[in-house]
Amino acid sequence: MATELNELYTEIITHYSRTNKHRHSMDNPDITMRGVNPSCGDDLTLYLHVKDDIIKHVALSGEGCAISQASASIMAELVEGKSIDESKKLIEKFTGMIKKDITDEKELEELGDAVAFENISNMPARVKCAVLAWHTLEEALNKTQN
Repeated sequence: MATELNELYTEIITHYSRTNKHRHSMDNPDITMRGVNPSCGDDLTLYLHVKDDIIKHVALSGEGCAISQASASIMAELVEGKSIDESKKLIEKFTGMIKKDITDEKELEELGDAVAFENISNMPARVKCAVLAWHTLEEALNKTQN
């Protein structure tokens, strides 16, 4: 069973690392935030269109490993259409999952395919790759409230 789950998670990460749905720049974004993970060479620029406290559109550009690219794509899909507060709760949930502070499967359901990164902490060198987009989003959202 564990092997099947690992294979499923690998398929999810591979799929999202190759998807182009959110991979483009954005004309006149409300917020632009760059995130860099020098240890792996991940470089991400996040573009947000926010209206009435709702993230209407997310776009991503940059380069990086499959882990960072997949995590960014999943994050973009999860937060698009959500309020800033809902998005911040997803960030907390994702980082809590990575740190193993949140392990309840029911609580993690809200993260959808992002649970594929649940055991990334077993590979410490890859944690920064997985959380880069989420930390970048958090910085961007904090910018909206200044």
